[in-house]
Amino acid sequence: MEHEHWWRLAFFAGALLLFGIAEHLFPRRRTPPQRMIRWVGNLGLVAGSLLLLRILFPVLPVGLALLATERGWGLLNNVPLPYPGQFIAGLLLLDLVIYFQHRALHYWIPLWRIHRVHHADTVFDLTTGVRFHPLEYILSMGIKLLVVLVLGPPALAVIVFEIMLNGVSMFNHSNIRLPLAADARLRRLVVTPDMHRVHHSTNMKEANRNFGFNFPWWDRLFRTYQDQPAQGHEHMPIGLNIFRDANFQKLRKLLLMPFV
Repeated sequence: MEHEHWWRLAFFAGALLLFGIAEHLFPRRRTPPQRMIRWVGNLGLVAGSLLLLRILFPVLPVGLALLATERGWGLLNNVPLPYPGQFIAGLLLLDLVIYFQHRALHYWIPLWRIHRVHHADTVFDLTTGVRFHPLEYILSMGIKLLVVLVLGPPALAVIVFEIMLNGVSMFNHSNIRLPLAADARLRRLVVTPDMHRVHHSTNMKEANRNFGFNFPWWDRLFRTYQDQPAQGHEHMPIGLNIFRDANFQKLRKLLLMPFV
């Protein structure tokens, strides 16, 4: 627990390196020549947002989970569940909340204006998985803190969830070609790149499918699952039609995008 921040940073850097190499060796789609502009903008967003979160939030989810356990706050601290059951329940419930949060970001217009920064990326690669406006990072942190307070999950479940959220998000946004048979098996357990790429289609009917970030089960359970895009992965246009110009990939434009 004392080194939780460094563990998360190490997993983040490791995932970035691993999936970056895999994208280069086994690309799913041809990448347009915009990588430097996009990566500076996308990674600039996450770097600035993480710094902002450290300034704005004196307590982070792991610290709040420890406090909730100590003081007996939250649902899971007041039900007769053994620790493994609390851990699994905490992990699943946190992921379920993220699923519904993601749906709300699409269906409520003020939230969509913030979230569309993520969808305006015209290329789908691992940096898309961390490309969120600072306002969305702040909103997500507030929701996670509230959920931790209400549920009272074990601190270890919160750490594992946070690591998964970062690592799996980069994985399922990565431009990696998986064998079709492997993808079909893997997406029974985790959201794969082919599964999530459908969600980044310019076709909004497809963009309002496959909301899951970590686990694929919620989309099937709540009937928001789509197996493949109508135009196929190689030909499906990605992004938002109103933000096709390369200038919209610059950091300044990304920060202003919710207000355009």
